[in-house]
Amino acid sequence: MKKRNKVSAEFSMSSLTDIIFLLLIFFMLTSSMVQINMPLPESDSVTVAPTDLSVMLFKDGEVTVKGRRSSMRNLERDIAEAVRASENKDNATLSIISESGTNWEKVHKVIQIASGLKIKAIIATEPRG
Repeated sequence: MKKRNKVSAEFSMSSLTDIIFLLLIFFMLTSSMVQINMPLPESDSVTVAPTDLSVMLFKDGEVTVKGRRSSMRNLERDIAEAVRASENKDNATLSIISESGTNWEKVHKVIQIASGLKIKAIIATEPRG
C-alpha cells in the first residue's frame, strides 16, 4: 500500500502579521516626533464671514480673545465665557486670526477647543499680495 503525500496549499500568516504590527508601531512612534510648521493659508477671496468672537494668535506666544489677553492654558475657559456673553449662543462662530509664522499646533488647539464647545471655527486667511 502506497501512502499518498498530500501537499497543503496553506501558508502561515503569523510572520506577516508580526511584520505589519512592527511597521505600525514604527510609524506611530515616528509620527509623534514630526513637527508641523507650515505657513497659514493665503486666499484671493474677499468674502467676509460673520463672526461672534475672535481669537488672535501671535508668533511670540501672545493670545487674545475678543481683544483681551489670554494664555493657551486659560483659552478654553475664556472662549466659553465669551460664547456665554454672546448674543448668538446657539450659532456662535469663532474667527481664528493668526500671525504669519505662528506654530500650526496652536491653531489646531483653538480648532479643537471650538469643536469641544460645539461652535463653528473659521481661519482668517492672509490676502495674497
